[in-house]
Amino acid sequence: MIIGLKDQRLRSSVSIPSNISEGSERNSNLDFQRFLNIAKGSAAELRTQVYIAKEVKIISDAEGANLIEELKTISKMLQSLHNSLRRQQP
Repeated sequence: MIIGLKDQRLRSSVSIPSNISEGSERNSNLDFQRFLNIAKGSAAELRTQVYIAKEVKIISDAEGANLIEELKTISKMLQSLHNSLRRQQP
């Protein structure tokens, strides 16, 4: 379980910037918004994995709390960008 959780956290963490990057290269505002939603979902997934890692003592409470706050900030930033793109739609 510990190894699987570590691998899953890595996949989730790589998914966030990868989806932002892929969406930004699309020639569609709607596609970009969709990829931002996927990135936001990956951030939520990673946040859950951090909660689990804290619970099973893979990471310290302090490290986990720090990561959770950073992931909440990232989610807010992604939502703000998504909202900005939505306002630009005709």
